[in-house]
Amino acid sequence: MQTGALAGIRVVDLTRVLGGPYCTQWLGDHGAEIVKVEPPQGDETRLWGPPFREGASSYYHGINRNKRALALDLGQPRGREVLLRLLEGADVLIENFKVGTLERWGLGYEQSLKERFPRLVHCRITGFGEHGPWGGLPGYDAVLQAMAGLMSVNGDEGTGPMRLGIPIVDLATGLAAALGILMALLERERSGRGQFVDITLFDVAVALLHPHAANWFLTGQNPRLIGNAHPNLYPYDKFRTRTGEIFLACGNDRQWRRLCEHLGRPELARDERFRTMADRNRHRELLRRELAELLADRDGEALCTQLLALGIPAGPVYDLARVLTHPHTRAREMVVELDGYRGTGVPIKLRRTPGRAVRKPPRFGEHSREILREVGYGEEEIEALIQDGVVLERPRTAD
Repeated sequence: MQTGALAGIRVVDLTRVLGGPYCTQWLGDHGAEIVKVEPPQGDETRLWGPPFREGASSYYHGINRNKRALALDLGQPRGREVLLRLLEGADVLIENFKVGTLERWGLGYEQSLKERFPRLVHCRITGFGEHGPWGGLPGYDAVLQAMAGLMSVNGDEGTGPMRLGIPIVDLATGLAAALGILMALLERERSGRGQFVDITLFDVAVALLHPHAANWFLTGQNPRLIGNAHPNLYPYDKFRTRTGEIFLACGNDRQWRRLCEHLGRPELARDERFRTMADRNRHRELLRRELAELLADRDGEALCTQLLALGIPAGPVYDLARVLTHPHTRAREMVVELDGYRGTGVPIKLRRTPGRAVRKPPRFGEHSREILREVGYGEEEIEALIQDGVVLERPRTAD
């Protein structure tokens, strides 16, 4: 039995790789029933390793819990018949096929699904959408970081434009898809009708360009590469201390004055070069040198604890091992363990209907027979589908 805020919502998930599976894991964490429908070769992230566990990579394990798995060849008419059977009881279909793929199979939303399943919310994730000069082209996170300007604001003069170290476009697109699906489900409560949710990596990447896009709209000037620093605030940067690196993030003049007092240099806050945020931005290189000298011999972690207690944003730069074993991470239940599976926790904390991890990431085709029985297939029919390669219990090797 599923529990949680989305209990009773049934999702047919045709997505692979990252954005879509990340979306459906968040929905599944809060009780939605997720049927992960994989192609005959399986979700390619199963092979994105090492490391591997239980026949699948860590990459796959990180974004596919709280789902059941069915392997289905949609290239065959009988495979599409199985999909239509699944959709009869579904609230949501999410897919990330190239534009036109479902339409070629006679399964386009406007073409057939809208009329056949009027309450269905159909979410499509693509690289660039259907229209525009890049419409229909495939999209990949790093390429979108380049094409949508994210790389152009990351890095410094020495490195040049750099890719962010996490696949931020794919992850943010997954979250946008989840939000769009929930909006459509909420609207369905009023209208009784489903709708098409169009999510693209490009649109999401452009929406992430804050504050750089806002600055460009006002000035028309491209930002320069400033590494860890903030384009509008200072001090908002990384500094080295005796015990390691820390990050200071003063967002207003009051925090700045308190920082100067705590560091034993209250006169810095009265210096005309540093008095206001605009002053500090104009003289940021000089201020950086002043702060670097003040911080060099400090115990960074102890200093950050003191500054946070004073309401001054500051934190040590931790590696993953420190973060994932930190007492606060554990206290916030941001590491979950389930029968040998370990993953990051559920970040949306609902008090009355909390999310939770109840299923390990599924093996390839692990629940195929179970799911087919639930939608009305008999044992002989199931065996025939498996024997004919419409439903698979083992990945089909590429030719």
